Amino acid sequence: MRIALLSYSTKPRGGVVHTLALAEALAARGEDVTVWSLGRGGDTGFYRSVDPRVRLAVVPFPDLPGEEVGARILRSIAVLRDAFDASGYDIVHAQDCISANAVGRCVRTVHHIDHFSTPELVACHERAIVTPYAHICVSAAVAAELADGWGLKATVVPNGVAAARFSAAAADEPAAVAARTRWTNELGRYVLTVGGIEPRKGSLDLLEAFAQIGDPDLRLVIAGGETLFDYRSYRARWEARAVELGVAPIVLGPVPDPDLPSLVAAAEVFAFPSVKEGFGLAPLEALAAGVPLVVSDLPVFHEIFGPAATYAGDPAELAAQLTARHHPARRTAGQTLAASYTWEAAAAAHVGLYESLAA
Repeated sequence: MRIALLSYSTKPRGGVVHTLALAEALAARGEDVTVWSLGRGGDTGFYRSVDPRVRLAVVPFPDLPGEEVGARILRSIAVLRDAFDASGYDIVHAQDCISANAVGRCVRTVHHIDHFSTPELVACHERAIVTPYAHICVSAAVAAELADGWGLKATVVPNGVAAARFSAAAADEPAAVAARTRWTNELGRYVLTVGGIEPRKGSLDLLEAFAQIGDPDLRLVIAGGETLFDYRSYRARWEARAVELGVAPIVLGPVPDPDLPSLVAAAEVFAFPSVKEGFGLAPLEALAAGVPLVVSDLPVFHEIFGPAATYAGDPAELAAQLTARHHPARRTAGQTLAASYTWEAAAAAHVGLYESLAA
């Protein structure tokens, strides 16, 4: 089967991680897979190496100084639309709003439901939901949103997790210990979150919670943050509030892919206080590394993590859970849970759906 998977970026965001891992698992099954994406910022390839069995089509997409978000998204759609030719594929599968708008009729994975106020973006979001002829959601919670809001029935296929990669980073092998030690030597003891500083990630709530902990030897470390959107005003508020609270977070930005597992494994606790999420891939990676996980009290997180995580409804609860003692049984449950989400299973489910659509 000839499959095109389309993503909007070459940078490390959850949907891009999903696209590459799914493509590799499909190729391992013998499928003919091509990943199409925009090469943002002059990128000619993805943020990590990709299995050579996967074909790559990276469309040049240079940055334009001063370009507004709406204009950048509309240009993204137009550039990808002009470059892509669907005639060579049995399945065209868009992984996000931009690529779904670019290709029109397709299979669409809805990772989470966005909410926009800009008219152009509202229209793009609507088209990316109603135009595809089949839908996949990574959790039942998102599928329920799609059913309630649009009357669409989606197939639920959870993400996989590279659990072995993160559990290996937590092992007692000398190389793994040395990699974790490099992080602790640089950062000390730390609470970690991955995903950057933005409203959807609950960054201000995490800042408020961390200030309540009051442990001068504990640091707040934030990794990741590549995004299409302009969160400069939110980040300015976040930075001003950090000064008011007397908190000095360490903002790493995007971390090289080979270094991420040891960064996660060396953390004392992983915080993920998102206000909206479709699955939670980064938290599952933390569970695979045996790191205690504290998340916001969202239905989707209860669906995915169950008793392997602890939950917080506000900054005070988040602060309490970040400093609570975590039972060793929860660590074992978390590692078992993470290992149960495999890309092989995700690929098999995708192939089953593709075959039913072809038939």
